Amino acid sequence: MQMDRSEWLLLAGGLLIALGGFLLPSWMVSIATSAFATALVVQGVVLLIRAGLVSFGQGLFFGIGGYAAGMSNRFLGVTEVFGMLALGLVVAVALAMVLGLLVSRYREIFFAMLTLAFSMIAYGVLVKSRALGSTDGFGIDTWHILGWTPPDGYGQLSLFLLTVTIGSIVAVLLHRYRRSALGLACEAIRENEVRVEYMGISQRLVLYINYVIAAAVGALGGSLHALAIGHVDPGMTYWTTSGEFVFIALLAGSGHVAAPFIAAVLFALVRTYAVELIPNAWQMGLGITLLLIILFLPGGIWSLFTRLRRATS
Repeated sequence: MQMDRSEWLLLAGGLLIALGGFLLPSWMVSIATSAFATALVVQGVVLLIRAGLVSFGQGLFFGIGGYAAGMSNRFLGVTEVFGMLALGLVVAVALAMVLGLLVSRYREIFFAMLTLAFSMIAYGVLVKSRALGSTDGFGIDTWHILGWTPPDGYGQLSLFLLTVTIGSIVAVLLHRYRRSALGLACEAIRENEVRVEYMGISQRLVLYINYVIAAAVGALGGSLHALAIGHVDPGMTYWTTSGEFVFIALLAGSGHVAAPFIAAVLFALVRTYAVELIPNAWQMGLGITLLLIILFLPGGIWSLFTRLRRATS
């Protein structure tokens, strides 16, 4: 298939952001790397929202990706970044293919609570596991990219460039999936499942595929986040982490695959400056941000671009 205008813009935007990393201070590069890794998880949340489902358990796959990368490094001696990412991806997809058989049967609050339950089960197991550091987790020591080890002082920038590259490719693939028959069926399922079934489309199969894809991108985000901070801990699977993903998804809206990246960066910046300016009430800053988005941009951040496009056309 030929690439459309949006896909070329996604790749061009990723290239500009990658080049901008050479100009940013190291602390900003670190925040941006974590934000883009988080955005990958949010892509999965948004994908489910488009089908009328809200997952409060994406922290499960976020944590699986991080722990798979960390455990392969710590216990198996794997130092190749792509090997760590691949292991996290395989484990998350395998688990999602099993859990998806169950969760795809449920809707609304039942789906949300079921996904949350699986995430909290994983949290409980990790907290009780002394071999994995219990509540403290453990660190990721050394890594390299295709045999190349970044020189001192360039490790964070290298991970930033890798994260942006992977994020751009995933964005293009998800954009293409949205335009496919299965992707378009998601919105139809959200509106009326019965009519979708009459059209000969299995709504359970579509939701099952969405759940597995959401798990895959969630694991990628978790692995990249773990590599960026050099540490994993059970908090990656905790319900507050999953709540952050839903928060960012609401900020982003479901209008475009670029929206989660914009919302994740905005969320990271607001939280960073809120902690610095009002350390004892930084949650209030996030709450005010979400309230303003709901009041003035109920369709998410991307609806602002849609309004500007309509105003100028």
